[in-house]
Amino acid sequence: MAGHSQFKNIMHRKGRQDAAKSKLFGKLAREITVSAKIGAPDPDMNPRLRAAIIAARAENMPKDNIERAIKKATGGESETYEQIRYEGYGPGGVAVIVEVLTDNRNRAASDVRATFTKSGGNLAETGAVSFMFDHVGVIEYEAKAASPDAVFEAALEAGADDVSSSENGHEIYVAQERFAAVAKALEAKFGEPRKAALVWRPQNTVAVDDEQGEKVIKLIDSLNEHDDVQNVYANFEVSDALIDRLSG
Repeated sequence: MAGHSQFKNIMHRKGRQDAAKSKLFGKLAREITVSAKIGAPDPDMNPRLRAAIIAARAENMPKDNIERAIKKATGGESETYEQIRYEGYGPGGVAVIVEVLTDNRNRAASDVRATFTKSGGNLAETGAVSFMFDHVGVIEYEAKAASPDAVFEAALEAGADDVSSSENGHEIYVAQERFAAVAKALEAKFGEPRKAALVWRPQNTVAVDDEQGEKVIKLIDSLNEHDDVQNVYANFEVSDALIDRLSG
C-alpha cells in the first residue's frame, strides 16, 4: 500500500496544480448540490454534505460558491443528477472504478466506455471489480496536525479500523456506518481534516511496469478531465522512478 499511497498523494498535488479551477469548482459544486438535495441542507446533520464542503474548502473554493451550491438544491432549480458507478480494467489488468454524477446517462456511459477503449482498457459490468475494493470512509490530516501515536490512539478510541501515517500526513479508515461519528470525534480533537469522504480502497495493489503504469495514469487523467466524472480509483502500484518522472 505504501507505493500506492505515495503515488496517490503526488498525483493529488499534481492535479491541484494542473486542473482548471472552473472545472474543479464545477465538480465540487455539483457534489455539494446533490448532497444537500439527497439529505438535509445542514452539514452538521448531513455527513456527505459536510465531506463535500471540506473538499471544496481544501481547494480554496469561495464561501459564496459553496453557499450558492447549497441554495441551488433547496431552491428547486437544480438539475437532476444521477449517481452511476462504472467499473472496468485498464492496461496491465488494473481494476478501475469511476464515480459519475450526470444529467445524461447515455452520454456518460458512451464517453467513459470510449475513454477506456482508447486507453487500451475495457469497461465491464457493475460488480466486476468492486469486490476487489472496500467502500470505506477516509479522514485525512496533515502530518503536523499531531504525532502518529496521538492520531492512532484518538482514531482507535473513536472507532476507526486502520491508520496510516507518513510524512505526507495521516489517513484514518473507518467503516461506512461509523464514518460520521468518527469524523466528528476526530474533528473535535484535531480540527477540520483536509479530507473526509467515502472512497473505494483497494484490498491489494497490482504492480505494473513503467510502460503500463504510464498508460494507466493517462487513462485516469482522461477520465478525470470529463465533467461528469467525480472520482476515479484504481488498484495499481508503480515504481518510484516513474513517480519522480511524472511529478517532476
